[in-house]
Amino acid sequence: MVTILITGGNGQLGNELKRISGHFSGYNFIFTDMAELDIRDSVAVQGFISANKPDWIINCAAYNAVDKAETDKENAFGINSGAVKNIAGSITGTPTRFIHVSTDYVFNGNSHRPYNEEDAPSPLTQYGRSKSDGETEALKHQGSMVIRTSWLYSPYGTNFVKTIIEKAIAKGSLNVVFDQIGTPTYAADLATAIMSIISGTIKNKFPFVPGIYHYSNEGVCSWYDFAMAIISLTGIECTVNPVLSTSFNSVAKRPFYSVMDKSKIKERYDLRIPHWADSLKKCLPLIYNTNNHERI
Repeated sequence: MVTILITGGNGQLGNELKRISGHFSGYNFIFTDMAELDIRDSVAVQGFISANKPDWIINCAAYNAVDKAETDKENAFGINSGAVKNIAGSITGTPTRFIHVSTDYVFNGNSHRPYNEEDAPSPLTQYGRSKSDGETEALKHQGSMVIRTSWLYSPYGTNFVKTIIEKAIAKGSLNVVFDQIGTPTYAADLATAIMSIISGTIKNKFPFVPGIYHYSNEGVCSWYDFAMAIISLTGIECTVNPVLSTSFNSVAKRPFYSVMDKSKIKERYDLRIPHWADSLKKCLPLIYNTNNHERI
């Protein structure tokens, strides 16, 4: 039986992997979060991996408080880089495959075309730097795949979609930036893609090729466009005003453009990726009941 260890199991992606795990027979899934395994503790990581001998490890754990990371650098790097070093170091010399999830924020946003995997990282923030360092640590293991994603949302945890719904109901009017461009990613789609890669590799549909890959939903939008779509689909009565990033006193500077080219992962692993607007339509009923206007 194939054993798959998922760290960060209580996060958005971890929960989506948990949700679909029942569809994969012949796999032994081990879901952990900080309570079960503190991946910042190298001794604990080594012991856990030695005891469970996973064939695959999916690291969904992340410190993603972008603004807070500017002053909480130690914790950001401890989770986003140091913990990754612990995992990769514990499987060095073994056939264990390692899938580590990273972010579009490793880029500075100055591009005018979608970023590909050959573009050099140039993060603007401590969060971005910690994630970039984590990529470097992951790739020290010969069987590692880094998947960069962007604007992740789901029915779980805290994310832009849930925040927009909550604030729209409470306030009736919102200011949302229109000068930051990227692509939303439904965590369920990313979870499905990861399991497609793992199962396809095991079934010899294609070879597992280590390296860096990009994954988000298809299409491009601004945060304002995304917010407008959420409001339109939920039917919440709310005015959404487009504003410049300078209207917000954010501690950390966000990239103005972080669209990623997904050609590599689509072609190598035969993936069909849904458009962000279609995936949003699937996710919203799991978050918000449009019939009685109550959170579900």
